[in-house]
Amino acid sequence: MKKRVISMAVMSIMSILLLVGCGSKKETIIVGTEAGFAPYEYMDGNDVVGIDMDIAREIADYLGKDLEIKNMEFQSALVAVQNGTVDFVAAGVSVDEERLEKMDFSIDYVNSTEVVVVNKANPMVSSVDDLDGKIVAVQQGNIADFWVEENIDAKEIKRYTKFAQAAEDLKNNKIDCIVMDQFPAEDMVATNPELIILDGVLFEDKYAIAVKKGNKELLDDINTVIQKLKDEGKIEEFTAKHTSKKN
Repeated sequence: MKKRVISMAVMSIMSILLLVGCGSKKETIIVGTEAGFAPYEYMDGNDVVGIDMDIAREIADYLGKDLEIKNMEFQSALVAVQNGTVDFVAAGVSVDEERLEKMDFSIDYVNSTEVVVVNKANPMVSSVDDLDGKIVAVQQGNIADFWVEENIDAKEIKRYTKFAQAAEDLKNNKIDCIVMDQFPAEDMVATNPELIILDGVLFEDKYAIAVKKGNKELLDDINTVIQKLKDEGKIEEFTAKHTSKKN
């Protein structure tokens, strides 16, 4: 009987310890991104880092949760947030009417400037006003994709999932230019001296964070964090850190 009492006591203690251990484990919040869009998201060794990931960590910290990063193709990330596979998407996402029908968006946290990248030695495009009749490359599903389709009478729009492949095709004259955000473009030409950014701005845009349609509670928390980061100048700090690191 004594052994049984001791055994029961030990089991009770183990059960309490197990419950305490489970209770102390933080919940996880999942961000979807595409780590080929420096300085917003890119690979540093085996880690996904960047401006958006710094913001995502601030959101996780505010919620008292661990951050899990899922690196996937850009369009797949947008689908994932719609079906709840990820909690939010931070990937240089622009807001348009079509996306607003499928997901909800935070307040914007950065203004983006869209530019044109060409082959330095053999530029097939002379200016940002010279895109008609050209083979124009964009990232599939990116706002540049929609803008070029609606505003440019291109010979062909080549859609890529990774800018790295577009850069190789541009160097080999398989395409005439790439339309993309200024910061990733600066990163691209820094690592590909055969390429150059044309003078001038094609159009300007804003980035926001996407959540599942109707997830107002998470959206309100994200907006609180973004506004605080903007007020404190933290997003400018994140931008300076990652642009200087990549340059």
